[in-house]
Amino acid sequence: MARRVHIVGGGLSGLSAAVEVAGSGQHVIVHEAGPACGGRARSYEDKKLGCRIDNGNHLLLTANEAVFRYMGLIGALDTLQGPDEPIFPFVDLQKPCVWTLDLSMGRVPWWVFSPTRRVPGMRLGELLSLQRLIGASPDQVVSDCLLPGEFSRRLLDPFSIAALNTPSDEASAALLGHVINESLAKGGRACLPRFPKVGLSESLIDPALAHLSILKAEVRTGRRVTGIETTNGRVTALNFPDERIEIGEDDVVILAVTAPVAAGLLKEALPALVVPDEFEGIFNAHFRLERPPVPVGAFAKTRFVGVVGAVTEWIFLKDDILSVTVSAANRYADRDPEELGRQIWQEMRQAMDGLLAGPLPVEPPLQRLVWEKRATFAATPAQLRKRPGAATGLVNLALAGDWTATGLPATIDGSIRSGVAAVKALGLRGAMSD
Repeated sequence: MARRVHIVGGGLSGLSAAVEVAGSGQHVIVHEAGPACGGRARSYEDKKLGCRIDNGNHLLLTANEAVFRYMGLIGALDTLQGPDEPIFPFVDLQKPCVWTLDLSMGRVPWWVFSPTRRVPGMRLGELLSLQRLIGASPDQVVSDCLLPGEFSRRLLDPFSIAALNTPSDEASAALLGHVINESLAKGGRACLPRFPKVGLSESLIDPALAHLSILKAEVRTGRRVTGIETTNGRVTALNFPDERIEIGEDDVVILAVTAPVAAGLLKEALPALVVPDEFEGIFNAHFRLERPPVPVGAFAKTRFVGVVGAVTEWIFLKDDILSVTVSAANRYADRDPEELGRQIWQEMRQAMDGLLAGPLPVEPPLQRLVWEKRATFAATPAQLRKRPGAATGLVNLALAGDWTATGLPATIDGSIRSGVAAVKALGLRGAMSD
């Protein structure tokens, strides 16, 4: 009888683990508590807007090797799009200015010597901030390493908040330094922006489910695990509201759920398990226009723009939908969402002036405001020390999730890496050994 690999959680971490081990002669079973897989990286039909939208905006870089490997395995690489140049348009609403960061393709950063390609108003001496971030100690926060100036205000601070989803005066400088080492430091070829042609589900979730179906893996939705039984240092059963599944001697379990859920399920079996317990929110505002706007300039190539000096941080255009993402949103927790949405719309009207062929209407069109209160763990030095590895004190159980010790923030790339790490921790045969 084939070994059964039970994967609890059908988000990207769980699907990554399933894709990694499926087709290797083992019986893969994914147990997803919700009605559909995908977690925070999925698309859904929004009745208010009358169309399909992503539940959040995600921008990938070609440096995200784990993502592209995963998408290659599920045959979804052709579902992404993006410019052929490492360009990133920005608008500053505080000190009005529009520019495009235009990175050099190779490792040598020639772009910093060109006033038309670099951050306006930056001084070359400010590049020392990058060196300080890369060499940061585990206890330093990002703001400790940022030299005052436009390079920090207009690029490094927004980049830090977007990547770590934590304010710069709280976020780990060492973690941001690691992100810079894996992206900007490798040159523009590693920083080509990529995003789904259609939606997150169409790129990351649906192809994975189709791939798993072909390989005879089972995906069971609406299956919430309520308890995990253990004996002599191994998992012996998974409990559901209406069923108990015994875990055989050769069977293994990958727990790919959120940090609080994992801690709750393992509190008796692994009382010493420590997981991140502080979280940051993300606020997304989706606006549907009467007709698709016409982007111009660099915005026409990228379909996204960074915004500085405003609540609005990133604007994404997809057909007739303009979406705004605000990271590290706990700082706005006392604000009324509707009032926040109105402010964001006015900021977007200002930011889009000159980036669209025509002006946006004064009043916001159909809108959907989504506030994820616990979107990611807070990427502080203290919380990073609470991230566990994939292996556990139970010989047949491993952990997966963007909150585990992936070396990355809570990102799509980190989620996918965690699934691969869980498979390796259990010594399973999978795509890594093909």
